[in-house]
Amino acid sequence: MAPSSPAPGHGYVADKQKVAARLKRIEGQVRAITRMIEDDAYCIDVLTQISASDKALKSVALLLLDDHLNHCVRTAVTQGGVVADDKLREAEDAIARLVRS
Repeated sequence: MAPSSPAPGHGYVADKQKVAARLKRIEGQVRAITRMIEDDAYCIDVLTQISASDKALKSVALLLLDDHLNHCVRTAVTQGGVVADDKLREAEDAIARLVRS
């Protein structure tokens, strides 16, 4: 059973422009890494840039998770029942995926 959306919009609506800007910056970083490989850059320099991109993506993920918890999960908890259970389970799964990555 797919979790239902407890409230209109997504939790990141207020941060949408900030998230999009960060992702565009990360996209540029990844393109730069590709160019580094094409230009035979030093391995450690490439790995450093990959690490920076990974950190940046995790930062966006944490922002989205925070927004999800404070909007979608909070709203579902006030509704209670199956909706709350589904959203809490969904949040637990997302946190577990982030911790494993």
